[in-house]
Parts: sequence; C-alpha cells; structure tokens
Amino acid sequence: MDTKYLDLLAEKYDCEEKVATEIINLEAIVNLPKGTEHFVSDLHGEYYAFQHVLRNGSGNVKEKIKDLFKGELSPRDVNEFATLVYYPEEKLQLVKKSLDQKELSGWYVSTIGRLIKLTAFSSSKYTRSKVRKALPEQFVYIIEELLYKTDEFTNKKEYYSKIINRIIALGQASKLITGLAYTIQRLVVDHLHVVGDIYDRGPHPERIMDTLMSYHSVDIQWGNHDVLWIGAYAGSKVCLANIIRICARYNNLDIIEDVYGINLIPLLNLADKYYDDNPAFRPKISAEEHSSENERLQITKIHQAISMIQFKLEVPIIKRCPDFHMEHRLLLDQINYERLTLSVDGKTYRLRNTCFATINPDRPEELLAEEAQVMEKLMFSIQHSEKLARHMNYLIGKGSLYLKYNGNLLIHGCIPLNEDGSMKHMMIKGIDYSGKRLLDVFEKYLRSCCAHPQQTDDFATDMVWYLWTGENSSLFGKKDMTTFERYFIAEKETHVERKNPYYKLREQESTCCRLFKEFDLDPADGHIINGHTPVEEVNGENPIKANGKMIVIDGGFSKAYQSKTGIAGYTLLYNSYGMQLVAHQRFTSKEDVLLNGTDVLSVRRLVDRKLRRKKVRETNIGENILEQIAVLHELLQYRYKNS
Repeated sequence: MDTKYLDLLAEKYDCEEKVATEIINLEAIVNLPKGTEHFVSDLHGEYYAFQHVLRNGSGNVKEKIKDLFKGELSPRDVNEFATLVYYPEEKLQLVKKSLDQKELSGWYVSTIGRLIKLTAFSSSKYTRSKVRKALPEQFVYIIEELLYKTDEFTNKKEYYSKIINRIIALGQASKLITGLAYTIQRLVVDHLHVVGDIYDRGPHPERIMDTLMSYHSVDIQWGNHDVLWIGAYAGSKVCLANIIRICARYNNLDIIEDVYGINLIPLLNLADKYYDDNPAFRPKISAEEHSSENERLQITKIHQAISMIQFKLEVPIIKRCPDFHMEHRLLLDQINYERLTLSVDGKTYRLRNTCFATINPDRPEELLAEEAQVMEKLMFSIQHSEKLARHMNYLIGKGSLYLKYNGNLLIHGCIPLNEDGSMKHMMIKGIDYSGKRLLDVFEKYLRSCCAHPQQTDDFATDMVWYLWTGENSSLFGKKDMTTFERYFIAEKETHVERKNPYYKLREQESTCCRLFKEFDLDPADGHIINGHTPVEEVNGENPIKANGKMIVIDGGFSKAYQSKTGIAGYTLLYNSYGMQLVAHQRFTSKEDVLLNGTDVLSVRRLVDRKLRRKKVRETNIGENILEQIAVLHELLQYRYKNS
C-alpha cells in the first residue's frame, strides 16, 4: 500500500494501542448479527400509510413486544403498548385524559420500565456506540444508566427507582417516553430500501421525501414516476408536461402549485382560452375529497391543455432519435383530422372526446407561441423551486436504477428480455447494449441530464423520457404506453400495454439464475426484489416467485390500485434469520389505530429461513469493515512493528 496513505492514517492512529483497539472493535462488529433491512415500494404519495409502516417496522415492533412480554401482556395490552410506540405523542394525550394523577404516575413507572426493556431487547445486536447515537440527546445519560443497569447485589435498587421517580416529578416522563418510542422505531430497522415510485397518484410525495431525508439509513431505486420528476427538474419539457398531466388526472395539482411553488396561472389562462369540459379529462376524485364544480372544470381544462402539449412534444423526440424505434407512436401525424379517425395496428378507430383546438393538421407537433411560452415559464419555475431542488438532489444522490445489496438485486421494474429469456439488445449511438450494460448506460445519461439542467431537450433529456415510456426501458417494461388511446379511443383493445417477456419469465428460477449471473451475484443465496407491477392477490397471484428467488413487493400502497390487488401493499423484512414478506390491509387513519388498537398487518409469509444466522461480515457494510481491518493491520506492521 502507498506509504503516504499509511503515514496520513497514522496521524489519526498515532500509537500502536489505538490501532490495536480499532482492530479489536471492528473485528467484534463484523461478528454481530446483520441488521434488519426493510423494503418498501410504490409508495405513490401515500404518506400516512407509509408513515404507519415505517413506525411499526412492518410489524417488527409488535413482534418484539410479543416475544419480550410473552405471558405478561394480554393481546389488548400488546396492541395498546405497540400503539404507544408508533404514535407516542398522540397516545400520551389519550392516556392523560383517561387517568387521574395518581394512576398516571403508576402508569408512567410501569410504561418507562417496559420501554427500557424493549429498547434493550431491540438494541441487543448493536454496539453501545450505535445505540447511543439513536438515543434522544437530552436523555442519553439517564437512558444508558437504565439500559445497562446491574443490580446483582441490590446496592443500586433505590438509585434506579429514584431516577424514574424524579423524571416523573420533574414533568419529564412524557418527553422520555416519546424519546424511547422513537428510539425503538429506529432500532428495529437498521436500513430502509425504497424500491421505486415515491411520486404521482397520491397526495403527499413531498412529505415522504422529507421523511426519507431525515431517516437514519436509506437507499432508493428509482421508479418510472421518480425518473419523470427528475427529468422535469433536469430540463425535459416533455417530462414536465407529463408530471403536470398526472397531477391533474389525480386531482393533485396542489403538489405542483402549493407545495413546490410552480405558478400554473399561465397554463390556466391558456386552458381557459382553448378548452372546455371534457369527460375524458375530468380529474379522478375520491369520495372523501371535496371540490367545487368550478374547480373540477378548471382542472379538466388544464388536463387537456397540458396533455396536448405533451403529445406535441413527444413527436420531435421520436423523429430525432431513431434508436428509440418509436415511429409508430407518431399518432398526431397519423390522425385524419377531417373524419377524426386513427388507424392502430391496421384497424381504423373513431376518436372521441377530442380537444384538438391548438393543433395545426399540417404540422401537428408545432406548439402555438402561447404554448411554447407557457412551457418556458413552467420550466423556469420548476428549476427555481428551492424545495423541489432539495428533494430532487436527494433523490439523485441516494438513488440508482438498480442496487446490489447483501447479495440481492433490487430493481423497480425489469431487465428487458426476449421471449427466449435472452437479454434484449438496444443500439444507442452505434453501440449495442443489453442487460446490466444497458441499465448502466441509461443511468449514465440520466446523471448527465441532472448535471447539466440548463441543456434542455438534448439527447440526455430525451433518454430520460425514453426511460418513462420506451420499449427497452427497465422502468417501463412494456411495448407501448397507450395514454393517447385511453383518452380518445373507446375500444379497450387499443388500451392494452403488452408487457416485456420478463414479467412472464421471472416466474422461472432458471431466468432468475441467468439474471444473477448477469449482475455477478450468487444465485444460491440471492433474491431479485421488484416493485412496479401490482400483485393481484385478490386473483390468487403469489408475490413470491421462482422458488423464492423473485419477490414482488408492489401490492398496492396507492389507493388507485387497491380494488385490483385486494390489499394495500407488501413490504419485506430481511434480518439475520432470513426474509419475511408482510401483506398489509388498507390503512384507514392514525386515529383508528389510536382509538381501536387496529393495525393493518395481514400475514407474514416466510420467504426463506437461514439455518445459520447471518453476520455483519457477510454484508456490504461488512466487506467495507474487513477492508478497513486489513488496512489497519498493514499500518500496524508498517509503522509500529518495524520501529
């Protein structure tokens, strides 16, 4: 090793004892059990359901309570205690209203004692240093005294009792209980994986982003909707049109306007001028949402205006990017504007609910001067949104198209395959790509697009749009996106989006083994973890496929999918003993959990169970620590053993 590097390292470890101590510490850490990984996917802006899953660790909190207090707490008491850990501030308010002062003091004593036990139980596989970092700063000394108390000879019994009594007397019990609850939430999950699609459909993606930015350990595999938002921020006008269209469709324009401060008035003025009511473009409004007829009409007009701009913007991309092979999607060029018909796959269909007021049939992709001006203003606004900049930069920094982590392959969508299971090839600028190399080049262009946001509508931004809608995209994974047909053609045969063979072939263990080899992973021990396609459990579909090698965890966080899936999402837990898949029932409200003790966990399905407990040394983190140990041994030999 470079002796200059070792000399520099010696400044930190300036004596033999410090080097030896660090080696001992690191070697002890790699022999601890691996931490629990938590996998979630396709959150789609459903902040409250996501918060609940995060707080209960997909049932991990309740399982630890059951294990620790078996025979001591009734099922009702378990629910009450678990609810306190999930929502400590709210539960404390309810408890205070129901008990007098004497009863409350007794409740504080027993509850703090149980929380200390649960904290100790949840932290048993971590170092004291790691636990200390998870504790509420203002109570570190007190909690550590209670966590690591030793009362073998009863000398300190009064000492420990006095600590708790003084906490209560000084009015600090509620704050301590709240701090312990959040510590437990943090300790039951060591690392969070978000396997794509934070954005679109649901109402609060920005709150999910704020939560992730404050979470202790997280990575993100981009979904197609996430990439759409990244592309819009990075200078793609067609991606920008798409995100506004989707927000209009799902009645979420307040995300654009109120949350991120994007001025939609110019777009509304354009929409008012050229569009009227149109049933195909009315927003999807749930039963619990309330909006006036005037608001709905405004959204309907905006929806039409931005959709037509989007369809126009797609045309020049398709024409200037022959590698995309999307010429058949030049639908605006193929419309008979006199008869209002369109031929799809050789069959002619009559168009309905048309809104072609801004289209010039001779040059259908041409934006009106007003439309072009609106898009310039929107792009300026979106690239100067401070909050959106923070969220997108975090998403880019923490994200990737795929991740190899602890022997598993995490990917939101698919690896494009041919019918025979071979890797699908795509030519990009004269170079042939497939499999891992194809995903790597996609990510290269996406990161290039983000690095040069001032370069709007170049090949990098075109490629980001292709990731949203292209046949060979690992995020889309279908032949065509039939958005246009869904708006304007009644016949549902034209709405079908044919999936890549991957989604059929992933049922086979042999396919998964080929993919493990492509990504240099061990098929004997690995899993592929997917999101993107809702698992229709209501129709008997199994999320565990290919003899356990493939796990699909999009079960429908988004309310828009829940009638189709029959559940409200899957999550996955991977601890040192193996994997468990957790199915969730629809989350109603935090109030329902608090008042009725209801939890939305349904079943835990065993994916696999290790015969031997997995240790830190077998993880990605462990590999890094082992490298550090090797360097420290070299430093010890170079600097101290030879001196």
